[in-house]
Amino acid sequence: MPGLVSVKTPPNASPLRILVPDGNREIHNHAEGFETTNSKIRSLMPKRTPSPSSSRIKPSPDRSFGWKKTPENPKIDESFIDNPDLGPFLLKLARDTIANGESANKALNFAIRASRAFERCAGEGEPRLELAMSFHVVSAIYCSLGRFEEAIPVLERAITVPDVAKGPDHALAAFSGYMQLGDTHSMLGQLDKSIACYDAGLRIQMEALGESDPRVAETCRYLAEAYVQAMQFDEAEKLCKKTLEIHREHNAPASLEEAADRRLMALICEAKGDYESSLEHLVLASMVMIASGQDNEVAAIDVSIGDIYQSLSRFDEAVFSYQKALTVFKSTKGDNHQSVASVFVHLADLYYKTGKIRESKSYCESALRIYAKPVPGTTAEEIASGLTEISAVYEAINEPEEALELLLKAMKLLENTPGQQSTIAGIEAQMGVMYYMVGRYVEARYSFASAVEKLRVSGERKSAFFGVMLNQMGLASVQLYKIDEAAELFEEARGILEQVYGPYHPDSLGVYSNLAAIYDAMGRVDNAIEILEYVLKVREEKLGTVNPDVDDEKRRLAELLKEAGKNRNRKDKSPENVLDSNFQRVKKEVTRRWSGLGFKT
Repeated sequence: MPGLVSVKTPPNASPLRILVPDGNREIHNHAEGFETTNSKIRSLMPKRTPSPSSSRIKPSPDRSFGWKKTPENPKIDESFIDNPDLGPFLLKLARDTIANGESANKALNFAIRASRAFERCAGEGEPRLELAMSFHVVSAIYCSLGRFEEAIPVLERAITVPDVAKGPDHALAAFSGYMQLGDTHSMLGQLDKSIACYDAGLRIQMEALGESDPRVAETCRYLAEAYVQAMQFDEAEKLCKKTLEIHREHNAPASLEEAADRRLMALICEAKGDYESSLEHLVLASMVMIASGQDNEVAAIDVSIGDIYQSLSRFDEAVFSYQKALTVFKSTKGDNHQSVASVFVHLADLYYKTGKIRESKSYCESALRIYAKPVPGTTAEEIASGLTEISAVYEAINEPEEALELLLKAMKLLENTPGQQSTIAGIEAQMGVMYYMVGRYVEARYSFASAVEKLRVSGERKSAFFGVMLNQMGLASVQLYKIDEAAELFEEARGILEQVYGPYHPDSLGVYSNLAAIYDAMGRVDNAIEILEYVLKVREEKLGTVNPDVDDEKRRLAELLKEAGKNRNRKDKSPENVLDSNFQRVKKEVTRRWSGLGFKT
């Protein structure tokens, strides 16, 4: 009789965490992609960032002493709304208000009035770059206030204003608009829309500057990092290779730009399971950073090298790499810095894998002490990420209650932070796994449902991560005897995983097996047999006829065919009977460690 299987989370499926500074926030200034050949872009990557993130300047705090503040209600005569000088004047007031650290709402008022003035003065059908600029300022202020949804329609208007055919100034305005719109979608967790905007901006930039311009390389890397977050590693690899080629053409050998590219390429290779290539890129990047005297960057690369050694089961070398990084972080940042805590978590994971549970728990406790009293400047996102990583270790050593407690703390840290809905959804999904492990199926279903709803709202409905969560929610629904609901969830998960992975991928086959079990429980025996025959055929082609998984599928199909030949009373076919014969298989699969759904990077 068909049983249920839990689909494994895609590798490195880290949540789409966006790093947003506390207080005032700014969207990255993508105009640098046209104006400078040495621009650095904000990294989209969570945790082990392949390239150093550029610092984003925050507006200065409000200090009235020594500042000439903009009057609260300056007298502006708008009776002459057609005056072409009114728009620039209002826009300058908006910028001065922000620069002086004054009220963002007041700056927003000036910027909106400026855009209205520019719009009024623009001729019919005539593009006016000042209008696009004012829209960019309005949207940036909306984002600084955490009002991302209101920024999107403003930016959508902004990208319609420039005419790229009219020269580089218009191309710059269009490029900046698309990239800023992509950033805003990213803040909302709408990664597909974000990538589409970045791609449009890249095409405009390449047409204006040429395909080998160094500024194009920076945008390629920016887009590649977004593809990594979306787990579209083939697309990310193509762009990263192009970035490397451009930097080799324009920079000296072993440049810092090339090192940053190699760190990103290493992450992509690791995600694709090519650990040897990943290690090669990391070693080359480390050599560049050593020559440049950037000790902290060398230490960060050593942590990544340790992760690769772990994946290759070269545990002694992994310990050596982690200890090297730990020594540097302690000497340069202090014993209580979150970077030190992060290395402790990596060591805890390594010692768990080598069977040293006591040492693993000791390192977890050391990391927790640091996160309990973080040093100034540590963000809520960094603490939440660390707690979720530690929870994954507690999950692995079979202490789900402790893991659940840490996940709850992490979620509480992020619940009032704008742009963190996708991260919270990932935490809720991992909590669902924990609840399932301890048999609390009502809480498991609730956690999965909340996570699924957040990702639906954010527009992320086509990723493998979303498909996996639907499958897991379906498993929880089965345990609560909600068979019709489970069937709908498995069917939706099948559609997504088929689109992302294709019908022959193991995760897709796992959902097929779940559907076969549910269809059998619903009395749709022919559908169940048809699906299970397909699963068996694929497993035989991929694994051979002599394989435990193939034997199991044969047994299940034979049992189903035998039962289908009887005149059964389907009313007696309860969900419990469907699951009993395969419950151990279900439990084994669903409790498999979900490192990707946890937040290890």
